[in-house]
Amino acid sequence: MPKSTVRSEAIRRFILRNVRANPRTISRLAGEEFGVGRQAISRHLRRLVEEGALRQSGRTNSRVYRLAVAREWTRTYRIRESSDEDLVWRSDIAAVLGELPENARGIWHYGFTEMFNNAVDHSAGSTIAVQINTTAAAAEMLIVDDGVGIFRKIQRERGLLDERHAIFELWKGKLTTDPLRHTGDGIFFTSRMFDAFDIRSGGVSLAHEFGRQEDWIPARPQDGGTAVFLRLDSDTSRTTREVFDEFTGGEDEPVFNKTVVPVRLAQYGNDQLISRSQAKRVLARIDLFSTVLLDFAGVPAIGRAFADEVFRVFRREHPDVGIVPVNDNPEVKRMIARARSAPET
Repeated sequence: MPKSTVRSEAIRRFILRNVRANPRTISRLAGEEFGVGRQAISRHLRRLVEEGALRQSGRTNSRVYRLAVAREWTRTYRIRESSDEDLVWRSDIAAVLGELPENARGIWHYGFTEMFNNAVDHSAGSTIAVQINTTAAAAEMLIVDDGVGIFRKIQRERGLLDERHAIFELWKGKLTTDPLRHTGDGIFFTSRMFDAFDIRSGGVSLAHEFGRQEDWIPARPQDGGTAVFLRLDSDTSRTTREVFDEFTGGEDEPVFNKTVVPVRLAQYGNDQLISRSQAKRVLARIDLFSTVLLDFAGVPAIGRAFADEVFRVFRREHPDVGIVPVNDNPEVKRMIARARSAPET
């Protein structure tokens, strides 16, 4: 392939991958990335519009570009008739997503079948609606059931404080309300395979974007049931195997033994993390793993009792669990070091 053609394809891929986040400045960003003038980028943008990959609006000097939807598809399944998620994948979903690289198709296969099966087995609802939108750069999927709501069900069956507490436990992994048929791994791994993952139920949702240092719980209305949103760039280099290996011992020991705990999810409102009860909330069930990354992104400080419970008391009682703090600022580091150096009494 001629060098000029390779470069043109690279420019087009850059535009399609970045236009969603930069609809007004994509021309400038692409020019800076490849060291070419505005006219050259404008030709690529114009061609992408002509091909139907992009749509444009606004005047020439303030033009806005957005990905054009190539396909919109929706279908509702009755749960009693749709217990085989892999059949739904083969008969409907794979065809709607269209031609994809093998790694991207593998991620969609895993994520869809896990989330659809969760709704079939856990929602206690009657229907599941699936909506798919595809563009030249990515695909998005929304899976909505009319059941009891995932966070409410976990809260009730596990005797947890509230739905936020249910989210926190769900995010650690290895949590299920049906241990005979499920391991509790599906949501954990699905959330880390996709570029964007959002699960909503009741008045809260848990959202995660690939590459972010933290997860967050925005308040969003969801009238009953559970809604799961997935988005994946079609040219992603990620594979299911890479994600599995990151949290297991790899091919030699394919056991889910590593997790990441976003510590800030233990905070309620403006509360500071100072007490042993808050620490115990963070530590709940982490003895199921051999390595635990405590992610302190968004946590400005922790109290002495909190640090002592995590880094001295728990370490003494569970010496086989390795706790590794990440994204901890100097103040948090100071409290951790103090707890670790405290003499045993």
